[in-house]
Amino acid sequence: MSTSSPDHLVDRRRLQRKLSFWRVAAFLFLIVLIGAVGLRLSGIAGPIGLTPHIARLTIRGFISGDRGTLKLIDQIGRSQARGVILSIESPGGTTTGAEKLYDAIRRLSAKKPVVAVVDTMAASGAYITALAADRIVAHGNSLVGSIGVLIQYPNIAKLLDTIGVKIDAVKSSPLKAEPSGYEPTSPQVRQVLASLVDDSYVWFKGLVKKRRHMSDAELAVVDDGRVFTGRQALGVKLIDQIGGQREAIAWLEHAKGVPVGLPVRDWKGSISLERLGILGYSARIAQAFGFTGVAEAFDRAETYRKMHLLDGLLSIWQADRVE
Repeated sequence: MSTSSPDHLVDRRRLQRKLSFWRVAAFLFLIVLIGAVGLRLSGIAGPIGLTPHIARLTIRGFISGDRGTLKLIDQIGRSQARGVILSIESPGGTTTGAEKLYDAIRRLSAKKPVVAVVDTMAASGAYITALAADRIVAHGNSLVGSIGVLIQYPNIAKLLDTIGVKIDAVKSSPLKAEPSGYEPTSPQVRQVLASLVDDSYVWFKGLVKKRRHMSDAELAVVDDGRVFTGRQALGVKLIDQIGGQREAIAWLEHAKGVPVGLPVRDWKGSISLERLGILGYSARIAQAFGFTGVAEAFDRAETYRKMHLLDGLLSIWQADRVE
């Protein structure tokens, strides 16, 4: 039986200590990495509300008026933010969701000046959101407007006839659970749906007229559902200025007395799978790791999914493709 020399034992102990050190270091690094990704996804960025700053809140993708965003708006109102930049990148969403955001931002505006900055698009429900701000700034080639409301539902009655399937139902009244999509839409049902759309449409136009200080004639120019470029929108009073964040900050400083040179800090709410859906959650993960293109693709897919599965009134701009 061989015995180890003292030098060999010393070297072995040193190697064991080194291995232990690197194991601990690797474990701590993993914990830090997981924590960093978790913070990035949850939007936690430290005590940003405790010192004076300009808050930037991003409204992106499908607008649903989720509780997380509404809570975040309330928190900004109680923070030390001196002004708020509302960064909008959205084709719209549900009319009710846009209404919730509008009301929350108006309450915020009573406490702090709010300026909306349109990135690529603020259409339909997203434009309702922008209307809540004290000022709207958009790039020259941003898309703005799409003032209108719609109800969409699939009608597969002809397909069912073709394959010989009929869906029977026993209803308490003729208009219960209509439109069903299993039978051709009757004139009575279509009239009821039109009344819902018309009522919300009148409400939407009233917001535009009030917030943009338009006459009936000026409103008639923009209320047919079309979108406008930023340059066109400026000419028809849908926005106040061509520009971006720099112009928004300048307005906050010069028109609203916000101290010059304050840092702009992003406010982000916590993100959950329930709130985003699997595609939206995948987009946030891709964004956290810097894969912006992948994140945008997931976002577009999630918006399309929600748009085609959601019940209720929609205020959303649709196009097959926008470059």
